[in-house]
Amino acid sequence: MKKLLTTVLAIGLLCAGLSGQARAEVKLTYSNFFPPTNHQSQLAEAWCKEVEKRTGGKVVVEYYPGGTLSKAAQCYDGVVEGISDIGLSCLAYSRGRFPVMAAVDLPLGYTSAAQATNTANAVYEHFKPEELADVEPMYFNAHGPGLLFTVNRPIQTLDDIKGEKIRATGNSAKLVAALGGTPVAKPMPENYQLLQKGVVDGSMHPIESNKSFKLGEVCKFGTDSYSVAYTTVFFIVMNKDKWAQIDPESQKIIREINREWAAKHAAAWDAADANGRQFFLDQGGLIGELSPEESAAWATAARPVLDGYVAEVAEKGLDGKAILEFTQSTLK
Repeated sequence: MKKLLTTVLAIGLLCAGLSGQARAEVKLTYSNFFPPTNHQSQLAEAWCKEVEKRTGGKVVVEYYPGGTLSKAAQCYDGVVEGISDIGLSCLAYSRGRFPVMAAVDLPLGYTSAAQATNTANAVYEHFKPEELADVEPMYFNAHGPGLLFTVNRPIQTLDDIKGEKIRATGNSAKLVAALGGTPVAKPMPENYQLLQKGVVDGSMHPIESNKSFKLGEVCKFGTDSYSVAYTTVFFIVMNKDKWAQIDPESQKIIREINREWAAKHAAAWDAADANGRQFFLDQGGLIGELSPEESAAWATAARPVLDGYVAEVAEKGLDGKAILEFTQSTLK
């Protein structure tokens, strides 16, 4: 009798184990540098829960925000090497590595995060660039328009910006130089003190940063320079081997979730921009629009940044003109 009970118990435990495997066939880890309270981090965590829910537990994702699994700049390689199975970070942290997708970050005149996010995903789908072949891209999103904000005086003309020291990095630094300003390449977390202490006269940043980084407390003037507004592309990618372990039906479900979540990320960026603009105004900030003539002049002045991109990727054997023209076409 004792032997029979032992056998029944063993079979029960085996069945329970098999049942657990059926519920969670693939377990994944997700690395994200945004802190848990950030709207983008909350959406990433919600994606994890939605994947588990809609795959019926066949795919379970453990979420690691705040750079606890891999830092922002190492996130992409962390996915390739299997440090994490999924990662969310910024393509620009690996500058020069993603030449096709880099076209999206150019100062093309974005008006919203929804527009920029649509462009990022459209460029990927159209070109399926080899630069991303070592991962399985889930989807991309992009923040809203990067604009100019200053401390001591408004900037309304190209003459106004001449000689002004503007905190900017990457493409926004090239833009500042093209417009006649002096770019100061410093990380965003240092921006508040740079502005407060007068080390720089202004900053190129997304509107939402006025609240999220409290830059609206130190910047007093904003310039709606939409004709040269830039963005930054964020990736969500999965390790290729891990993706191959997921059954086809669950892969299809995840693809559907990806399309939904790209739009959710864009909406969150746009909502954050609205909050950032209101925060700026609540601090007494003043926002000015460029005249149609100045807007066109700024776009003309920024053209060398676009031409520079075309020349740069040509050295990598890519048709930069075709990439740029397609990218611009998605904005219309």
